[in-house]
Amino acid sequence: MTAAVTPPVKKACDACHRRKVKCSGGEPCKNCAQTKLQCTYLAIPQKKGPKGSRAKVISEIRDTQIHLQQQLPPAEGIQQKSSQDPTGALTTPTLLRGQSSPFDFNGPLTPTYSRTPGLLSQQTIDACLAFFFEHLYPTMPIFHQQQLTTLMYSDGSNQQDAYCLVASLCAFVMVQPGMNLNVSGAIGESYAGEPPQNRYGFAKLLLDDLIRVRHGRDYVEQPTLATAQTSFFVFCSYFTLEKQNSCWYYLREASTLVQLMKMHEESTYYQGDAEDNEFKRRTFWLILLSERAYAMERHRTLSVHPTIEFPQMAGPEAEVMQGFVYLSKLFCCIDDDFMALWNKTKSDCSPEWLSRLQQRFCEVLPPDLQATEHQIADLRITQQWLRIMVWQLSVAHGHISSHSQDPALSFLYPIEVVKDLLGDIKELSLASMEVHGVGLIEKLFDVACTLIDVITCVPLDSGNTEPKENLAYILQLVSKLRGGASRYLPLLAARVKEIPSFAPPSQQMPLSIKQGYAGASDHLPTPMMPLTNGGMPQFSNLDMDLRPINRQINANSGIMFDTYSPSTQNSPHLSASPHLERTPDGYPAVGPASLPRSVPAVSPYETYPG
Repeated sequence: MTAAVTPPVKKACDACHRRKVKCSGGEPCKNCAQTKLQCTYLAIPQKKGPKGSRAKVISEIRDTQIHLQQQLPPAEGIQQKSSQDPTGALTTPTLLRGQSSPFDFNGPLTPTYSRTPGLLSQQTIDACLAFFFEHLYPTMPIFHQQQLTTLMYSDGSNQQDAYCLVASLCAFVMVQPGMNLNVSGAIGESYAGEPPQNRYGFAKLLLDDLIRVRHGRDYVEQPTLATAQTSFFVFCSYFTLEKQNSCWYYLREASTLVQLMKMHEESTYYQGDAEDNEFKRRTFWLILLSERAYAMERHRTLSVHPTIEFPQMAGPEAEVMQGFVYLSKLFCCIDDDFMALWNKTKSDCSPEWLSRLQQRFCEVLPPDLQATEHQIADLRITQQWLRIMVWQLSVAHGHISSHSQDPALSFLYPIEVVKDLLGDIKELSLASMEVHGVGLIEKLFDVACTLIDVITCVPLDSGNTEPKENLAYILQLVSKLRGGASRYLPLLAARVKEIPSFAPPSQQMPLSIKQGYAGASDHLPTPMMPLTNGGMPQFSNLDMDLRPINRQINANSGIMFDTYSPSTQNSPHLSASPHLERTPDGYPAVGPASLPRSVPAVSPYETYPG
């Protein structure tokens, strides 16, 4: 007598079908019982596709089932259990009320707006937070590390806000050339997408993911401080990625959110937790000064105004906050009247008004600044840059004269400003300037372009070589700052070619000043950089190249060529200078061959482009 043959199972359960394994049938089948998965028969058969990792599929199935459990309202006093509906299909189990666990950044939220599993691992988060609080916190002191950690592990609707804030912060840190992170090792094991080839690609993935996730909550109708800070970090990231329309959109979104929360009204800070209110106040001022700096560079309008008190300058962070408040006071000198003139929507401007504005910029900072070295570098360069911007406005309105008794309204004023600038920064380390990144480089670029125009068009004493030497110093400084060599130095080299002999011209040439050179160069192609045989930038019209000159800057570092520019933005293989040893991330190696060990590898981007 032959043994009975078990008839084949006509339909595999959902989990076995997904895993592409043989199903024994039954509820549950042997495979689901062994892996502790729910055994259901609800899926509609689809076309066959390529096989993948079965272990990954098990993880995805389990995550989905856990998510479905969390979406149902828990029943009071009912333990987790399964039940059947009238059709015989198993329903999802309910959970004991009050159950919670630490926030899992790799777990799903909703089917449509879920986080990409494995994209942002805990290891990556820890590395980015450590970099931020070590290098960038003084320029954006808007939360404590413990406060951010508490938000990350909160439950309820704050989970989406927490993920979006942390992801935006990580994206911002990722675009810092000083951030050394192995991208291939930063992605979690459960990530199933195409891995990014560099940190800029990683940042773009994070930005796309968090923007999609935050649409799962109506953050406009229910704004929080975290949502405003998220919009600000997205702006910062897009600024470095040179997506100007996107970064302006998210900066304006951040300013709108803080006003929806009435953070522009002093009465808002009379209630609630004192520490939370202080971080709200700092966030408001950070967005205000960022908007004003960016509006000047890109000829935008203002939406945030100084309507509340400055943050406190006492306690353990007194030195940091003093520098932050000084910067806020600098940008308070820029108002709607100035921006109307700057954007050419207003033409009524007197020389007396311009002279008083120049005086305010000179007096707003004390001679002995009580701030960190990083903040002093930013404050002094910003101060002199603003003086140059007001002088450009004076030129545009015809108030500059070679016979003016007011130095601020003379043709030679930029030469004096540059002299003051170099006197302010010559004793500062390169690292203290480099930490402010692209925003600071754009200020130096504006100053250098204005000085080039003056040298080109204004009669100078043939024996006066100081303007030429100071220009060479700024050019060399831009070449050394990460983020300057690939984009801004070639543009300056092209401008230097316009400089004629330093012999006084037969007659005064008309000045042609652009208001904010950096913004005007957004859509200009980057010219090729002329180099010497040794690979150093060369400026033949200055009768010199950028070999080390007898200045303090020579001891700081060698030439650093950053690899991100509009020409390399969409390329998976970033360009590199051939004579420099490169790191796996595409940047010059930090070591004896390229950068003295005394100069730390820090981020070149400032928190605000201001």
